[in-house]
Amino acid sequence: MLGPRPGGADLHGDLMAASGAAVRPGWRLPVPYVLLLPSAIVILLLFAYPVVVGVGAAFQGSDGFTLDNWRRMVGEPTFWNSVRNTFMLVLVVIPLQFVFALGMGLLLQAKPRFSGFYFYVWAVPLAVSDLAAGLVWLTVFADRGYLNSLLVSIGLDSYAWLSYQNTSTMLLAVVLAEVWRSTSLVLIIMVAGMQVIPREDDEVGQVFGASYWQRLRGITLPLLRPSLQVALILRTILALQAFAVAQALTGDNFPLLVGQTYKWFVTLQNPAVASAVALAVLGISFFTSIVYLRMLRQPEAARGSR
Repeated sequence: MLGPRPGGADLHGDLMAASGAAVRPGWRLPVPYVLLLPSAIVILLLFAYPVVVGVGAAFQGSDGFTLDNWRRMVGEPTFWNSVRNTFMLVLVVIPLQFVFALGMGLLLQAKPRFSGFYFYVWAVPLAVSDLAAGLVWLTVFADRGYLNSLLVSIGLDSYAWLSYQNTSTMLLAVVLAEVWRSTSLVLIIMVAGMQVIPREDDEVGQVFGASYWQRLRGITLPLLRPSLQVALILRTILALQAFAVAQALTGDNFPLLVGQTYKWFVTLQNPAVASAVALAVLGISFFTSIVYLRMLRQPEAARGSR
């Protein structure tokens, strides 16, 4: 009979000990952290560093720490008008975009004929820049634009849609341009969310006799909540940052918050006050994001049952 080789048992034991050390519980290679490292570096360079510099500039004066920049910001004659216009734009544009995007997404979910063509046509404005979108709609609402030409051709008087005396029509023009330009972003997010909703859930609702609106309210919208949350946060932040569309359409007649940053930095050559306005916009964006996350947070019971 062949016996064990000298030292064989010791070698086998060493190998088992080494393999056990390699796979001992609790040890994990930091692969996720390695993968996140490039993104973290980019965020630090492009976001964290400018924020730190902006905070320093906003509170820095010739004699050190000061609040004079903030006093000059709120004391500027058009500042509170820009705050009012910005929040008015957010309150009008966001609901309209979500209603249109949800309707278009549900239509695409039904897979009608040429649904792919509809999707590409509706997504085209996403490729148009803010300034270009504003110039496109300027050709519609200008004094000699397409809309006034149409009114004159049917025997009606032209109208100064973008005059500083007509605040409501200026808001209407900016709202239409923003809805046309940005609804496609909400649509794409909603369509992506609808793709992961199991068809079986809707079929079960049909089997139990639920109407279309009951299935929409009880099945589709609750399962679409994460996508709605992402779209709502993104669109609100981008609406708070709206500037180029309104600038192209109305100039300084319809001031917005981000326009105040541009005015202080470029026109008035005061980076400190411009930094204060930018920090105010950033703070409002953070606050609204936290409010949305709390309002649309999924209950723990519903999360555990999935």
